[in-house]
Amino acid sequence: MSVLVVGISHKSAPVELLERLALDPDGTVKLISDVIAGEHVSEATAIVTCNRLEVYAEVDRFHGSVEDLSGLLVERAAQSTEALLPHLYVHYDEGAVSHLFQVAAGLDSMVVGEGQILGQTREALRVGQEHGTVGPALNTLFQQALRVGKRAHAETDIDRAAPSLVTAALERSTVPVAGARAVVLGAGAMASLAVAHLSRGGAGSISVLNRTAANAERLAAEYAATSVPLSALGDELAAADIVISCTGSPEPLVRLADVVTARGGSDRPLTVIDLALPHDVDPSVADLPGVDLISLAGLADELRGLEATAGVEDVRTIVGQEIAAFLAVRRQASVTPTVVALRSMATSVVDAEMDRLASRLPGLDETTRAEVLQTVRRVADKLLHEPTVRVKELADAEPAVSYTAALAELFRLDPEAVDRMTRADGKP
Repeated sequence: MSVLVVGISHKSAPVELLERLALDPDGTVKLISDVIAGEHVSEATAIVTCNRLEVYAEVDRFHGSVEDLSGLLVERAAQSTEALLPHLYVHYDEGAVSHLFQVAAGLDSMVVGEGQILGQTREALRVGQEHGTVGPALNTLFQQALRVGKRAHAETDIDRAAPSLVTAALERSTVPVAGARAVVLGAGAMASLAVAHLSRGGAGSISVLNRTAANAERLAAEYAATSVPLSALGDELAAADIVISCTGSPEPLVRLADVVTARGGSDRPLTVIDLALPHDVDPSVADLPGVDLISLAGLADELRGLEATAGVEDVRTIVGQEIAAFLAVRRQASVTPTVVALRSMATSVVDAEMDRLASRLPGLDETTRAEVLQTVRRVADKLLHEPTVRVKELADAEPAVSYTAALAELFRLDPEAVDRMTRADGKP
């Protein structure tokens, strides 16, 4: 069994295509359920953010699984296979481990080093655990990825390099945050980040609007902001200097007519930041006098190819170390069942030969029998010592060669015996 990743992100596709694959929580659960129903899949979960959708699966077959997972994404994008496939990427086995660790550390983010992806990775693990689709393999992998991400932020200056998409958007705003009347649409992780940045930046007032009023009230109370009913959006737009929307609503919440009515012909500066997928704000709002629309697509174009410098190389070093350590432990663990099965076979051979000796020499005294048994066991141990030590060394040094399979073949080990040892060790 090996981990397979099939995904799409801001690095491989335009935002317009990512919008077609935007999933709400129910859609995420449905996708995972469809993946786990696959013939070759034993575990599954997905990382879903505003700029990536990645399916992680523990599979027993590469080609069939890639086709199945890609087909599920094509189906959700409502695109032809030929149109979507060039934008998908695939990582398998060790490549999947490397990719997830880089994602969790923020090295693959639109804003390199942003910390929000760590919470999104944790959410992918939680959803998989809650719905029973994450087992030992993905649980171990994701737990380690979270530790890697935490270590990257704790031991480097990456946080100072690029805290979040919200920060990048506010830095582009033509309206200063200090003293501004701000409106935040949404109450999820991105909205929380927006309110936090606005609060720290000294916004004059912050209004939080959300379809679920209780969530808006909770977020507003956390930052001494004001919770406002979504029905009052028009009034809030009329007074706003900065609007940040990140709800993920299937339909735009901020429509052109609403903004035109709210502004009443005014051309005073207004910054509208749309960080939602699919977009929350009608793109034609950007054509209004005085309105500066900052969209996810615009941020992607601006940030693509740019990389924060503070701490990035240190994070790369940490991630490289963690990948090597994780893979070394995994390779050692993969060898153990075969070695245990080999030693078990040797013990069975010794016991069978001692029984045969007892039948041929029924008068053999116990002292002599014990000495013979000890001698035979020492011979077996010495014969097996070098092969078992070397197979562990070689498996770590040259993972491309299956020395455990060769060992099992040379000694004709029963596959069922090896499998029993695997289950006994608690490994997938």
